Amino acid sequence: MKYILKGCGTALVTPFRDGAVDYEAYAALIERQAKAGVDFLVPVATTGETPALSAEEKIKLLELTREHAHGLPLLAGCGSNSLQATLDNMALLSGHGADVWLVVVPFYNKPTQEGMFNYFKAVAEASEKPIVIYNVPGRTGANMEAATCVRLAASCPKIIGIKEASGRFTQASEIIRNAPAGFAVLSGDDDLTFPIMAAGGQGVVSVASNAAPKEVATLCKALMDGDFLKARELHHLLSPLFRACFVESNPIPIKAAMEVLGLMRREVRLPLSPATETTVETIKAALQRLK
Repeated sequence: MKYILKGCGTALVTPFRDGAVDYEAYAALIERQAKAGVDFLVPVATTGETPALSAEEKIKLLELTREHAHGLPLLAGCGSNSLQATLDNMALLSGHGADVWLVVVPFYNKPTQEGMFNYFKAVAEASEKPIVIYNVPGRTGANMEAATCVRLAASCPKIIGIKEASGRFTQASEIIRNAPAGFAVLSGDDDLTFPIMAAGGQGVVSVASNAAPKEVATLCKALMDGDFLKARELHHLLSPLFRACFVESNPIPIKAAMEVLGLMRREVRLPLSPATETTVETIKAALQRLK
């Protein structure tokens, strides 16, 4: 079975310098990702602080990603909390390099399962590109149940996968077991990459791979190859970094990691605040294990 998206996909951070997007650092970040062997890239999404970006910044970031991605597939975030706002985002970013749209379960509204189904069906019908659902109840306040995801997968050919970030392995497993052939289940939690891929998932949308692209990509390759002994070793090696990336709200810790590596500043935009020194020390200890 051929999947458009599989393996390690990096949920890209957006570097800032003195309040402005640091496009030079961003281009270097993309080049580093491609050279490290990641399988696809995820720009202008949660880790990229997209709600704090202007329309012009989103377009330029997506175009830069395409320019420096060396042909890697791009899964670009465009979801919002109303149908029209999501379609407007699609229209804004269309033609700037995305291959697949990442569409989050509407946040704040707290839709019912039927509301989610009809919303994603409408998005899929309006889209010229494939859609990946993004289920992240910790941020949206509403969990898409496995049955709803499977129903969408069976009803909407344009919906080709889900970034499953509920933190519930049993839910991901149920989708893998019941979804049609060719529907990709991507872990939305770094620390669940091993069990989800071992159960038949296709990959991960990773935060940690901003800092450790080669290591996370190698973990995914081992899992795709069925080399579970190697994958287990890599999982345990990376686990401290996986945990460290979420000791404060994402992307605060991973930006601290990127600063420790000398790749960019840890600067974020309000309402986020830069990582505390405690977080920086936690990140340093996790990165030290990878040397």
